Amino acid sequence: MEESGPLAPLLPSWTRHLRAENKAPRTIAGYLRTAASYDEWLYVHGVRDLNAIAKSTVQQYLVDLQDRGLRPSSVATAYRCLQQLFRWLVDEDEIAASPMASMRPPKVPTNPPPVVEGADLTKLLKACEGRDFAARRDMAIISILVDTGMRLAELAGVKVSDISLDLDVAIVHGKGRRLRSVPFGKKTATAIDRYLRARARHPDRELDALWLSTKGRLTDSGIRQMLERRCARAEIPVINPHRFRHTFAHQWLVDGGQEGDLMQIVGWSSRDMVGRYGASAAAERAREAHKKLSPRDRL
Repeated sequence: MEESGPLAPLLPSWTRHLRAENKAPRTIAGYLRTAASYDEWLYVHGVRDLNAIAKSTVQQYLVDLQDRGLRPSSVATAYRCLQQLFRWLVDEDEIAASPMASMRPPKVPTNPPPVVEGADLTKLLKACEGRDFAARRDMAIISILVDTGMRLAELAGVKVSDISLDLDVAIVHGKGRRLRSVPFGKKTATAIDRYLRARARHPDRELDALWLSTKGRLTDSGIRQMLERRCARAEIPVINPHRFRHTFAHQWLVDGGQEGDLMQIVGWSSRDMVGRYGASAAAERAREAHKKLSPRDRL
C-alpha cells in the first residue's frame, strides 16, 4: 500500500465536492496538488490522524514552503487551498474545527505587475502586417490580447459564434465556467473582420473554433509559439501572453477607467487584483503629475 498521510483517503470525496461546486478544472488541479503536497508533508512529519493536525503544523508547512524558495504569492495560494480543504472537512464532520480558524493569510508584497512598453506593442503589431492567412490571424489575436486583457485559455477557446462584429464584443468562458461579454475597439474589430474573411477560405472553416492553424484548431501552445515568432520578427523580448493582461489592466486604470468596469471586462470576482494594479497605476499617475507640478522646475 502506498504510504500517505491522513488527508489522502478523503481527497477523492473533496474532488467530487469541488466538481459539484463547478470549480474550474485548473482550480481543482491546483487545490489537489496543494492538498497532496501537504498530505505528504504530514506523513513525513509523523502526523497520521486528522485530529492531530494543529495550527502549528499548518504554519510550519507554510514556513517550509517559503524556505524552499516559493514566491509569497504561491505560499498565499497554498494557504487559501488548505483553508478551503479544512472548511470542507468541518462541514463534512470529519473534524470538529479547522486548525486554520484563527490564522491570518500570509502577506504578499504589492509589487507592480510587469507591463509591456507601448513601443514594443507598436513593433509587435507592425510585425503582424500582411495579407496572408497567418498575418490576418496573428494581427487579430494580438489585437484582442492588447485590447481586452483576455486570458490565454479564454482566447484559445473562443468560437466563431462567440464573436459579434455588430456589437464589437466577444463572449468568453472564464474561470469557474462563467460567461462574460468582453468589448473590443474599432481597430480590433477591423482585424477580426479581415481574419474572418480569410478564415472563410480555410479548408477547416467549418470548425467551431475561431482560431485555425495550418491544420485544425489553434491551441494554447500554438498561440504561444506564434507570439514567440512574431516577437522575434519584431526584434523585442518574448512576451508572455499573461503580460498583455497586466498591461491592459494597468493602462485602463492609468487612463482613469472605472475599477468596476475593469473587473467586468477581465473577469475578476475579487477586488484584490484591482488593488494591485491600482497601486501601479497610481504610481504612474503621480510621476506624470509631478512633471507638471515639480516645485524645482517652477523656480
